[in-house]
Amino acid sequence: MRALVMIFVCLVLVCPVQAVEIAGVNIAEEIEVDDTTSLVLNGAGIRSKFFFDIYIAQLYLEKPEKESSSIIKDEGNKRIVMHFLYDGVGQDKIVDGWNDGFAANLDEERLTKLQSQIETFNAMFTEEMKSGDIILFDYLPKEGTRVTIKDEVKGVISGKDFNDALLSIWLGEKPVGSGLKNDLLGK
Repeated sequence: MRALVMIFVCLVLVCPVQAVEIAGVNIAEEIEVDDTTSLVLNGAGIRSKFFFDIYIAQLYLEKPEKESSSIIKDEGNKRIVMHFLYDGVGQDKIVDGWNDGFAANLDEERLTKLQSQIETFNAMFTEEMKSGDIILFDYLPKEGTRVTIKDEVKGVISGKDFNDALLSIWLGEKPVGSGLKNDLLGK
């Protein structure tokens, strides 16, 4: 029996971990940001609305974490990936979604304080997203939140407070979906 347990342990340690796949999309379990910082997949899930799968959200952190408040407070590098599944998500729908998410998760004072950053952020979304398109939000501690849409860096929104607000759209008290929040937390 002891020999069987040892063989099992060896197989688990030697065999590579299977890649994560969601809706036919391979999800990397580890990534590098700017070829300097390794991040691990904390969790991933599908954002659905009215029975339609809109996008796959992926959360990458320096170290896995199960508590949303700890993730938001963390000062390290983070990445949110939005991999679109649905064809034809217009710029107006995307911006409305951001504004709804910020309003739902920020008190009036924080919303007012971040208003110019939110406006700059919203202005980065100028085109329709189609199936296969990807948006990246990289929190880089010395810079802010870098926004990359369809492989084009659109800009950086300075301040950790903005990134905290952005993460709250998925991980806050009133996330875009409680099931998606749990998926991103790896629960």
